[in-house]
Amino acid sequence: MRIGMFSWESLYSVKVGGVAPHVSELSEALARMGHEVHVFTRRGDFDYYDEINGVHYQRVDHDPTGDIVHQMDTMCDAMVDRFEAVQRIFGRFDVIHGHDWHPVNAIVRIKKSHSIPLIFTVHSTEWGRNGNSYAHSPVSREISHREWLGGYESARVIVTTQQMKNELMMLYSIPEEKIEIIPNGIVIGKLRRSLDAGRVKERYGIHPLAPVILFCGRMCYQKGPDLLVRAIPEVLRERWDAKFVFIGEGDMKWECERLARELGVEHACRFLGYVPSSTKEDLMNACDIICLPSRNEPFGVVVLEAWDAGKPVVATEAVTIIKNFEDGLLAYIQPESLAWCIKRLLSNPAEMMKLSAMARARLEHDFSWDKIAETTVRVYEDVLRPG
Repeated sequence: MRIGMFSWESLYSVKVGGVAPHVSELSEALARMGHEVHVFTRRGDFDYYDEINGVHYQRVDHDPTGDIVHQMDTMCDAMVDRFEAVQRIFGRFDVIHGHDWHPVNAIVRIKKSHSIPLIFTVHSTEWGRNGNSYAHSPVSREISHREWLGGYESARVIVTTQQMKNELMMLYSIPEEKIEIIPNGIVIGKLRRSLDAGRVKERYGIHPLAPVILFCGRMCYQKGPDLLVRAIPEVLRERWDAKFVFIGEGDMKWECERLARELGVEHACRFLGYVPSSTKEDLMNACDIICLPSRNEPFGVVVLEAWDAGKPVVATEAVTIIKNFEDGLLAYIQPESLAWCIKRLLSNPAEMMKLSAMARARLEHDFSWDKIAETTVRVYEDVLRPG
């Protein structure tokens, strides 16, 4: 089967967030099954073409000026041109598969011009990114329209959780039978490191024996970093030596720093902003707990990364892949509840170890890319089946 993947990011072009590993690692798993996969994406600092781990990367330039909608318009134009050229060289594609709203204009044009079945994966929605509310700016309205258009024009819509399925049915009236739930995945073992955790903590002025709670994600309302900051005073009342490390950029970073000063917990916080992947991996392996205080979470790939690194997870009930008290702890979307969960684990190392062990078993059973690729191929075959 010849498959065209369309995404504004990948591991081997421009990397923005969780869509990048999803696209590249799923494509590699499909290639291992014997399928021919071409990833159409932005060029960034790479060449226009590479074959990496059995996957063909077809990269395009775009106009980096103007708002994000204009940038994606020029990217889509370039993707359509590139697709036409690639199809002339390699032959007709069997299916095209777009990820999120960014390439929607391209994949819809290609679908109509060439009568190729379209699959559309929604990783998150504009509604969710705005904290479960509608944003009324022209850019947000257009992004929401393209999410609807991708769902309308596709033969199947793929989401990673039941929560995202419900969200799409509510927002865009997509029929339930059109939506397939296929979880995100991870290359098992890619996060686990053998290192001296104390030395890593010392880099940030933290005592080697102090417990570290790590937030890793965009510093935005959706991801709830402010909820975690507000939970810190209650945690410190029981564990005065606890430290909280925040990795990520976003419009709430400065607000969280201000809030930490107002609450008198600035000394317990480290706001690192953007860090390289190697730094993130060191901190994930050196920390004691990883926290996802999300208000809305389409999936939570950080959970898989935490499990792979062998770390217990505290998250809010918005993170639906966790089984509460089995492979993680789920809090209400409230600072007090987050604090309760964190304190419970810090006072019970045996429970931390138990949760980590259960999570590792689930990771291997439910979230390997080879298993996810097999399920994805069944969706492709279903839409290709006559009648």
